[in-house]
Amino acid sequence: MVGRLVYLLPNRGTSSRDAMKTLLLNPPSFENFDGGASSRWPATREIASFWYPVWLAYPAAMIKESRLLDAPPHGIGVAETLQIARDYDFVAIFTSTAGFQSDVQLAEAMKAQAPSTRIGFVGPPVSVEPEKSLRASRAIDFVVRKEFDYQIKDYAEGKCLSEIPGVSYWKDGEVVHNPELPLQTQLSKFPWVTPIYKRDLDFRRYNVPFLLNPFISFYTARGCPALCTFCLWPQTFDGHPWRTRDAADVADEVRYTLETFPGLREIFFDDDTFTIRKDRVLELCEKFKPLKFTWSCTSRVHVDLETLKAMKAAGCRLFIVGFESGDAQVLKNIKKGATVEQARTFVKNCKKAGIVIHGDFIIGLPGETPESIERTVQFAEELDCETIQVSIAHAYPGTEFFDYLKRNDYFTNDSMTDEQGHQLPNFEYPGLSRGELVQAVEHFYDRYYFRPRVVFRIVRKAFFNGAERRRLYREAREYLTLRAKRRAFVRAQQEA
Repeated sequence: MVGRLVYLLPNRGTSSRDAMKTLLLNPPSFENFDGGASSRWPATREIASFWYPVWLAYPAAMIKESRLLDAPPHGIGVAETLQIARDYDFVAIFTSTAGFQSDVQLAEAMKAQAPSTRIGFVGPPVSVEPEKSLRASRAIDFVVRKEFDYQIKDYAEGKCLSEIPGVSYWKDGEVVHNPELPLQTQLSKFPWVTPIYKRDLDFRRYNVPFLLNPFISFYTARGCPALCTFCLWPQTFDGHPWRTRDAADVADEVRYTLETFPGLREIFFDDDTFTIRKDRVLELCEKFKPLKFTWSCTSRVHVDLETLKAMKAAGCRLFIVGFESGDAQVLKNIKKGATVEQARTFVKNCKKAGIVIHGDFIIGLPGETPESIERTVQFAEELDCETIQVSIAHAYPGTEFFDYLKRNDYFTNDSMTDEQGHQLPNFEYPGLSRGELVQAVEHFYDRYYFRPRVVFRIVRKAFFNGAERRRLYREAREYLTLRAKRRAFVRAQQEA
């Protein structure tokens, strides 16, 4: 069969030229910190979660002598990472705003043990502030701004930095910024990432609490046309233009994945927003239906009932949906492009179609007040999603939200994480302090999950499923530990 012949060729797109031995690294950081490569909200989670390093897997598939090392989920610390790095000529490190300083220290340790090692940094923070990033340490030889697939490949294959677009680097004691490379549009010509997962990663180590584990995730598209002011990726990294893979190419990679990873329970399509265009969703569903597999994806609230039913028939189980707020004005402030009423209709239709929802909510967006927080809590209770995540708003450099806080002098001098990498607010509003923002998150979770109907739903699942019972016990223990830390933080803020 033709599809099989295609997906058994994991090196398609690889140059035949000799390449430097290259390590594509998602580095160790805080314990259980999910901060690079595919994490859209870099932080240590309430409950340990690890997403796949999709971005690093693309150049790993293009470079002949490469290894993708995803340190956090594999329990690989700094000492072991340094030992592994000794065997490589070139290390590309995917960094995050929260983890940048520790990543710099790691790079400096690599240079100290092997000064000839070439080190490039990639990821949102170096895309937004390339010169500042380079000046943070001379251990960083260059950075790649935004998407970096071909730049990393070309450098590994011997091309000079001066010839590579989108690169910032040191030359004669000065920082040079090469012109941008246009965003990649021919995504179906890229190699698949899943053969690299098979080669270099243990897929059983990737866990997201609301997915069926073990799972595999990859992209069917890049970019997001939505204009949410807080969202990190479209504003700093992969852009707003929406670029897609051919449906047949996606289906072939799905088929390869199902045949290659025994025990796999779910595939998650980790696009910024999978459901942007109805005709493409329906085309993908037609390709997926004969494969008879369970999958989940991201979604906005604009999907109609007809499409939802088609997705369910093709195996769709769950959506991740960013509702963000139940306050109409806050939604306008962040340019969400969606209303509370649209969200209500969407959730009702999802329940009719039989698709469950993991709802994401954010505390502390522009215009937030105690009253808007209460409206959001009530809204979440009304929607009654299967699971939720409540995050403190994080303003990353390069986003409109960051500019808003800076313009209004709302930033404090605090870090955006604690010493373990857990989220903390580094801003406050008039009438809404840092302590109150953290307290609101805990109040939100308590109100939502301690409702009798939700407790019954959780207990019922645990009663009939031993694995689910063990998972819930572990997650409850992790969450209660963090809960105690947050309450201590609130007390300290109140006493200050």
